[in-house]
Amino acid sequence: MSDPRYEAFARGIRARARMVGYWVTQDNPVATERLARIGYDYVVLDAQHGLLGRSALIAGLMATDAAGRAVGLVRVEANDATCIGQALDAGAGGVIVPLVDDAGGAAAAVAAAKYPPAGRRSYGPLRSAMRIGPGLADADATSVVLAMIETAPGLANVAAICATPGLDGVYIGPNDLRIALGATAPDDPAFADEFEAALTTIRDVAAAAGVAAGIHTTSGQQAAQRLQEGFTFATVASDLAHLEQIAASHLSVANRSDHAAG
Repeated sequence: MSDPRYEAFARGIRARARMVGYWVTQDNPVATERLARIGYDYVVLDAQHGLLGRSALIAGLMATDAAGRAVGLVRVEANDATCIGQALDAGAGGVIVPLVDDAGGAAAAVAAAKYPPAGRRSYGPLRSAMRIGPGLADADATSVVLAMIETAPGLANVAAICATPGLDGVYIGPNDLRIALGATAPDDPAFADEFEAALTTIRDVAAAAGVAAGIHTTSGQQAAQRLQEGFTFATVASDLAHLEQIAASHLSVANRSDHAAG
């Protein structure tokens, strides 16, 4: 039986509808469930750089489903058929595939996510069987595939990547893209102009191709800015970053109060 929430999300991504998501790096299903019920359109579980093994991905996806609002996505470890298939079998509504350099890489990601004849995905849906629908084509229709643009070749080949049949959109990894452009660190201000020019290129190419264009951001304010600029979806920061930020802010306030009282 198909899940209307996942169907609506896939339709929205393909229609370039405005979406806002959240990024999860920790193996904490209770926290993930609470984050997923806030009102975000999607929650991404980070299997590449996050602290999440396969069992943690399954638990995180179950927690997201239990919250009843957001759709669970996975940023997979690599552009690899096993990684992509396992994430989808675990119940992910889509995959964000890192380090896609060209159209061939984008096509490989799509093939790994789609069942024959559209692709090469092996049949073993496990959790995803709950929403596989009446046929394999229905499962394909609710499986979103997003290619990360975060390398110099990926930027150079973004038009060909966006033109890949079956690809639903592109997603910018800002830190890696800045480094690929020559920055010495993700926050190197010397490459700000070049970085913004690259964002404009990716955004405009995706719009011309009719596919979604997403980006990772550090805050709600930055996400709003990117959406206003024309990106169709944006992900806000991460659970671990926000945990540290809010703890530090409370400590700062407490220390000020202590000094004032003294």
